[in-house]
Amino acid sequence: MGGGNGQKARMAREKNLEKQKAAKGSQLESNKKAMTIQCKVCMQTFICTTSEVKCREHAEAKHPKSDVSACFPHLNNKTGEMNL
Repeated sequence: MGGGNGQKARMAREKNLEKQKAAKGSQLESNKKAMTIQCKVCMQTFICTTSEVKCREHAEAKHPKSDVSACFPHLNNKTGEMNL
């Protein structure tokens, strides 16, 4: 009954391979959902935990002629806080 050790090992490898394939797809979807901050000039996306400093650095480096608020309207220049 059942089968030999070789068959059990093969079945275990196939089962683990299926799990890995399923996990990769879900990780990609969660990464896409985390990219919520977007530069309105070049449409580059940033992860939701990006600080205001990094947003300002991007705006100054990539779009020196544009205002920071043009790139990231969610930044409030008066208080220095992010409004999401």
